[in-house]
Amino acid sequence: MPRVAIVAKALDKWFGEGEARTNALRQVSFEAYFGEILFIVGPSGSGKTTLLSVISGILRPDGGEVMIDGTSIWTLDNDALAAFRLARIGFVFQDFHLFPRLTTVENVAIPLILKGRDWNDALNEAKHYLEIVGLANRAQLPPIKLSGGEQQRVAIARAIVSQPDILILDEPTASLDGDTGHAIMAFVKTHILNEHRCIVIVTHDARIFDMATRILDMEDGRLKRIERGEAG
Repeated sequence: MPRVAIVAKALDKWFGEGEARTNALRQVSFEAYFGEILFIVGPSGSGKTTLLSVISGILRPDGGEVMIDGTSIWTLDNDALAAFRLARIGFVFQDFHLFPRLTTVENVAIPLILKGRDWNDALNEAKHYLEIVGLANRAQLPPIKLSGGEQQRVAIARAIVSQPDILILDEPTASLDGDTGHAIMAFVKTHILNEHRCIVIVTHDARIFDMATRILDMEDGRLKRIERGEAG
């Protein structure tokens, strides 16, 4: 049996006040395992991104619990939670969030700098991770000089440079054409996934569903069903 990476228990999340108050998550519970790629799918407004934010330590739930490899993250104070996220969770944003005034290698080095690494050591480590994602020859370029697929790979390199156990991707193929999106996902599955890492992906892109180990289907803030993916 694979080791449990994430446990979500009865998660609730509310937004707004009075008549505008809405229930974005409704008693959502599931487990994710090391060595798998778990997709979270569903229509817009179903609670996918809210769930992603809650399990990654960005958005506090109004009820329930999130455990990452045995640690109940929402019982941590702010400083401890920030340190836990930096050490254990890598996040790839939908719009990449690369810094335009930094070079590609400097963008990748940011998590190491935040952890107190020496600047030159951080850059050398970042170069290694650019090699992993096949962009060693783009190290000194600014992000604007890169294609969408290359920017996505830079964002992935930045997310894994701290060697996190949990890698979370928010709509990783939304701004990419079909071939590039599938190539990115194939790269993640081949080079990033391993038995010590759990990858969680929010997507509405049916073109990449074949890459999933399992698929969580959400609707109206509820977990509708859990299906085994084609890669499972």
